[in-house]
Amino acid sequence: MKIAIVCYPTFGGSGVVATELGIALADRGHEVHFVTYKQPVRLGLLGNKIYFHEVHVPEYPLFKYQPYELALSSKLVDTVKLHNIDLLHVHYAIPHAYAGYMAKKMLEEEGIYVPMITTLHGTDITLVGNHPFYKPAVTFSINQSDVVTSVSENLKQRTMEFFDIKKEIEVVPNFIDKSNYSLTFTDCQRSLMAKDDEKIITHISNFRKVKRIPDVIEIFDRIQKEIPAKLVMVGEGPEKENAERLCEEKGLVDKVIFLGNSNEIDRILCFSDLFLLPSESESFGLAALEAMINKVPVISSNAGGIPEVNEHGITGFLSDIGDVADMAHNALRILKDEDTLEQFKQNAVASAERFDIKKVLPLYEALYEKAYKARFDKSLT
Repeated sequence: MKIAIVCYPTFGGSGVVATELGIALADRGHEVHFVTYKQPVRLGLLGNKIYFHEVHVPEYPLFKYQPYELALSSKLVDTVKLHNIDLLHVHYAIPHAYAGYMAKKMLEEEGIYVPMITTLHGTDITLVGNHPFYKPAVTFSINQSDVVTSVSENLKQRTMEFFDIKKEIEVVPNFIDKSNYSLTFTDCQRSLMAKDDEKIITHISNFRKVKRIPDVIEIFDRIQKEIPAKLVMVGEGPEKENAERLCEEKGLVDKVIFLGNSNEIDRILCFSDLFLLPSESESFGLAALEAMINKVPVISSNAGGIPEVNEHGITGFLSDIGDVADMAHNALRILKDEDTLEQFKQNAVASAERFDIKKVLPLYEALYEKAYKARFDKSLT
């Protein structure tokens, strides 16, 4: 099957999932065409059934904000016609599902029927989509999709609650490819980050307010007062500068390492003992899953879909949003005893295997087949 994937090409969860999905589909023999404004960060070499089509947005003085949706829908039309695309898979309701719908309608004018699958990832529903300005467009785009999926049961329920949805929403969870993760690195270089007696705590995110970065630092501050520890912060975003300032105020500069964005998350996690994810909103918690497959227990909030990933008392612990005292207490329960830490590490990797791509990919392929077959019924009407 020839599949066009539309996603954000950034370090965010939806872009990572879309890119990894496309790579896995190509490995299964499908022809995959990424359509976005920049090559996705996790998309390595092209070719071997993987192609990238850049969306160019012409600049006109008339427009204060350049119309990306218009450029994207036009690019999708061209890509479908030039490469005989069988199906569109768009990640994020706004603007991708909206642009995908416009592309579908333009193609139908020429007698070309291409089904569209829309995958909801979280902030397109909980933050952006629920804004009164965007809500009608999001509702319309979801209802006009041929198939709709969400990455967690929690996100599905919130979508049905927030919007007047007339479509069935299929839950297809985020995933990891465990074959990409080696649990034994000869060049782990843990000694570059911490001393032998120090535990390494890690946080990875896009440093937005929803990630509650000050809570990460507060939890770590309480941990390091009890045991020797270092905090590794991975990512970039609007809250990073405030985080650096807070570390200075708390006297933690020599104990907190800011690494910026990285494509080598597994190499960072290989020397981590604990992962912190105190977010106030997470549709799934992909960062937690990536930690778990690397044998790193997770201390998190109980927001959104996180409890569907992080099993309380097994792979880590869940706390109410903002309860940094409980999170720090739970972290120390794991870290203070080596046998307990090792048990949580083993539990984490075992639980993460539930979300291996080999188990999730067939769910998407089944939906592709369902949508592809349904297009013939539409073409006959």
